[in-house]
Amino acid sequence: MSGGTDTAGGGEALTVTERTRLRRLREKGSHRRADLDAVLAAGFLCHLGVPVDGTTMVVPTAYGVEGDQLYLHGSVASRSLVQAPGATVCVTVTHVDGLVLARSVFEHGVNYRCAMVYGVPRLVTDPDEKLRGLRALTEQSSPGQWEYVRQPSRKELAATAVLALDLTEASVKTRSGPPDDGDSEDAALGLWAGVLPVVTTFGEPVTDPVLPAGVVPPPHVASRAGRVLGGE
Repeated sequence: MSGGTDTAGGGEALTVTERTRLRRLREKGSHRRADLDAVLAAGFLCHLGVPVDGTTMVVPTAYGVEGDQLYLHGSVASRSLVQAPGATVCVTVTHVDGLVLARSVFEHGVNYRCAMVYGVPRLVTDPDEKLRGLRALTEQSSPGQWEYVRQPSRKELAATAVLALDLTEASVKTRSGPPDDGDSEDAALGLWAGVLPVVTTFGEPVTDPVLPAGVVPPPHVASRAGRVLGGE
């Protein structure tokens, strides 16, 4: 790996390595920590790429962020999580913001925000940190839920694997705006071109049918109905 920092745009910069160095479409990339934090804060689902039994496995899993640590959650029976400690992994988080519909198929694209984090995760064994990691995971997707529900039992903690991955080796790429062919020869075709936005919103809470009458969603759940994911 080669060291160095990228301070384009100002703010705290992430260390640039051979894995995170931006080689293609550099103008869409960033090594600013603030941009990484923004992408991570806007979601709760990531994809974990990890070597398993001589091949590469990519699995979706929940994540949470606390400070400089990215916490990943799973069962202790999960091969990907059990084998991840000691191996270099790649975690990606992607948000699709719109379909870019141009005048030609070649110029079509996607407006997106994406983060890639590399590193060697460690299996969290300290009970206090494990609880902090699980709290970060819970609050990442459902703010306020950790204090509302029952805390994990010893048996449940033993059955749950939590990995911690440092956020120092990461990069961000984004694409926004209209198609790039507005000033090309295809502009004379008279075809519609633009962006079809993609927005993920929370719906109305659906109550468990076995709940007794009168048990209503708590405010931290009910208030999210209609809100845009990542827009809180």
